[in-house]
Amino acid sequence: MTVTAPHPPSVQLPSRPTPLAGTVAAGLVLIGLVAAGIWSVNSLGIDLATIVQSLDNAVAFTQRMFPLDFPPLGETLGLIFETLAIVFLATLLSVVLSIPVALAAANATTRGKVSQGTARTLIVLARAIPDLVLAIVFLRMFGLGATAGILAMGIHSVGMVAKLYADAIEELDDGPRESVEAAGGSRGQQITASIPQVLMPQLVATALHRFDINLRTSVLLGYVGVGGIGLAIADALRTLNYQRGMALALLVLGLCIGIELLSGAIRAAIMKGSGGSVVGGTWADRLFNRGAADAPGAVRLTPPWTGARTQRFLAGVVILVLLLASLWQVEMSLAVLWQGLLDLPETLGLFFPPATGGALDALVQQLLVTIQIALAATFLGAVLALPIGVLAANNVVANRAVRTTFRVFIVVVRGIPELILAIIFVVISGLGGVAGTLALAVGAVGLLSKLVADSLEETDTAVQDAMRTAGATEVQVFFAATVRQAAPAFVAHTLYLLDSNIRAATLLGVVGAGGIGFLLLNASRVNQFEVVTMILILMVAVVLAVEALSMWLRKTVR
Repeated sequence: MTVTAPHPPSVQLPSRPTPLAGTVAAGLVLIGLVAAGIWSVNSLGIDLATIVQSLDNAVAFTQRMFPLDFPPLGETLGLIFETLAIVFLATLLSVVLSIPVALAAANATTRGKVSQGTARTLIVLARAIPDLVLAIVFLRMFGLGATAGILAMGIHSVGMVAKLYADAIEELDDGPRESVEAAGGSRGQQITASIPQVLMPQLVATALHRFDINLRTSVLLGYVGVGGIGLAIADALRTLNYQRGMALALLVLGLCIGIELLSGAIRAAIMKGSGGSVVGGTWADRLFNRGAADAPGAVRLTPPWTGARTQRFLAGVVILVLLLASLWQVEMSLAVLWQGLLDLPETLGLFFPPATGGALDALVQQLLVTIQIALAATFLGAVLALPIGVLAANNVVANRAVRTTFRVFIVVVRGIPELILAIIFVVISGLGGVAGTLALAVGAVGLLSKLVADSLEETDTAVQDAMRTAGATEVQVFFAATVRQAAPAFVAHTLYLLDSNIRAATLLGVVGAGGIGFLLLNASRVNQFEVVTMILILMVAVVLAVEALSMWLRKTVR
């Protein structure tokens, strides 16, 4: 008798889910952006042959640089102090302006849709208008010097600082505010119960990060007449004094790296010591409860002088001292400020109505070059930054020496201002988009590598451990768990880089690195301010379009 083994029941596998239309569209757009980056690299003429042909110019430039010619010690210290004072005042101004704007923009601290919409519009406009354009306007109002640079960087910084503050407020635990509201507290009391949580560490950490950015920007603004090291570099390079110009550029590099290391250490200390949150007991409590402290049986809200409160008090004293020292260093004149404000209508009249100056074709052509530079730099930067960021992540590379080496490399590259790189590449490769692209690509490596490494380190290690337990190799764990989790962050960071590079490509055109920035500088020098306004309108339109595309892609990919 033959026994036939029963066939195992067939298993109905679930059908593969159909990709969402938005996901498919996002994938096609990303592929299109990569293709646009490759096209831009080819269109600008960036290839290995071009770089090799520039080696002779690089050698000649290096020979003309040495020996470096540093100014006398007293003059050098004066330039350093003036630059740091300008940057400090600009950053402090941005924080002061950003706090009320962020409060109006955040859902947790505002009730009116009109005020919220107005605040968010101000944030977008502040980010979209380059600080170089603001500097040109303020130089016309207040003359050459530090005042224009302080106001330009301070107002432009609101676009970043206020946005980050508003985001931080919305991410707060709403429990303290709701408790104050349930107890009958006013809107002001509800805000002061929540905002101290933002002040430490988000407020200070964001201000320190913006200080780093403004330090690099101050060098660029020297080309339009703002004081400090940037003006000294511009004067030296206009006379082809590369020994003095590169010596000052090396000084800027040292300042940028030193400030970044210092601010990083301060941010780390603040993050480490921010475990507790301040609920009350500040001057705001006494302000909103005037008279209540004198009532019979009232409870005093003033906290004891603990170590944390002493540190906050000393930090306030240091900021006040730095404020007074900076104001003394830049020698701001209240009379000049007041006269400039009185002349504001007349100054704005110079910039309106917008006009092309009979060069619309040239403006559109150079705008396209600016976009090409940004696309090419983002593509090249991403190609170089991805492997560097991977090798710097501690949950990917076990060898500590390798991780440390690449982390140090990232810090050094990030410390080099793009303007200095643009100047060097202009001398080596000549005027045009090649210099701007290479400068922004190197800068992109420093920024994107760090963001890639941080994104990899922030992935959920439990998923990776589960795959290892199931027998997966380290390569499988890396691509299937680590990279898969970090992929949305990669996309978001790259799009942020593209957005930043479009603005930066405009600014680097000031030193001849291609794009519409060169026309912007020429228009301001010959007092064609209506052309400046037209260039600004074109740039804002492009920036807003890219920002809208970035927001949609980040939302879809997430």
